[in-house]
Amino acid sequence: MKNKVIDLFSGKTIVQNEGQKYSVLINDLIKPFENDFPADMDIEDIISFGCNAWNLGCMSQVIPKKEFANLLSSDPFPEPENTILKKMIDLKKKKFASFDRFIDDFFLEEKNGERILTVLTQEKEAFFAKLMEEQPESFPEETNYEEAYINRYAIVIKPLQPFFDWLNALYPEDPIYEIDEPNIYLVDNDIDDLEQWLKKKFDKFFMMELDDWHINKKEWPKKRTYKMFKKWFRVDVSTMIYDMENKPVYKEN
Repeated sequence: MKNKVIDLFSGKTIVQNEGQKYSVLINDLIKPFENDFPADMDIEDIISFGCNAWNLGCMSQVIPKKEFANLLSSDPFPEPENTILKKMIDLKKKKFASFDRFIDDFFLEEKNGERILTVLTQEKEAFFAKLMEEQPESFPEETNYEEAYINRYAIVIKPLQPFFDWLNALYPEDPIYEIDEPNIYLVDNDIDDLEQWLKKKFDKFFMMELDDWHINKKEWPKKRTYKMFKKWFRVDVSTMIYDMENKPVYKEN
């Protein structure tokens, strides 16, 4: 994990998009904690964590102290992330209090050897309005639970021949030519254009698929592109997901 954030922001030039100085602020918020994150968190996970801490720091400045404490305690992160989160929130309030826009989304792209971080922000009024719209209803009791539509899209990723060529070159003694049970990823069903979204997020899925079979990242293919991703994997999307069981779905962290 050491130097993971430094490698992203200092090892390569960050191109600051005009009017997007919040990307620099997020970097400054994350850097003091770069060596504290668990080793299995990648760069996008860390940036997402930092954006979450930023937004919570903004919220702590506008909602009552007791209500904010209840919010933090309602669904805590495991350690050490929970401690890191609290420290980042404190840092946000102390060092960046005058920056009161909320982070709506971010994009991390690599172009011409440079990693470009783009951060989209919202005024607090718009952020809270969106938050209220997305607030889920109370989770039903298990005894009252009914089979129902799930508000997610499913992305099914199945390896193709180029993936097997790469994998079998690493493990020639035990070649694999087909996978019967591909991975399925559930994503937000509010995504307007899944194709465009996947063009921005493809490498996270690419890395998860590679990591399933070979954990040595030094032997992963370099310069991964969306075109390469589509050659290595068949991608199917289902927009209608139904739960046919009569008990709640639980998600393990």
